[in-house]
Amino acid sequence: MRLRFAHLSLLRRLLVEAKRQCYVRLFGMDLHPSCEFSLSTRFDKTNPRGVHVGAHSYLAFDAALLTHDLTRGVRLHTRVGRNCFIGARSILLPGVQIGDGAIVGAGSVVTRDVPPGCVVAGNPARILRRGIEVGRYGRMRDADRVQARHVAEHGLD
Repeated sequence: MRLRFAHLSLLRRLLVEAKRQCYVRLFGMDLHPSCEFSLSTRFDKTNPRGVHVGAHSYLAFDAALLTHDLTRGVRLHTRVGRNCFIGARSILLPGVQIGDGAIVGAGSVVTRDVPPGCVVAGNPARILRRGIEVGRYGRMRDADRVQARHVAEHGLD
């Protein structure tokens, strides 16, 4: 059973890397080699050169990063900094900049820039916490300790 999961994990990594190479080489997107994204993440292909994702950032499933707005006739650069986490089904509108170490909650609609080290959520996204410290891929510094305590309390393995 574990061997199957290892194969699936390897297959997923290969598919993500193939997709990244396609986005970077064919579309001209700026995706750092260490950024990760779900296979269902949607990057705007109408203005692909406006897509920028920094090192060790993660975009969860169905997240959308937009770089154009036909109603206003604009094409803007949308940037995700380093060590960020963009939650599932979030939408980053054109021209938004997500600061380093920021977390965007699932289902959020980000209409304004997000300062570094903040947690935002909602529609429109609002700052919930400031001054957070995260590691790679927007993982909270104390996440391992909290998870270990939860497992110990509930006897989960």
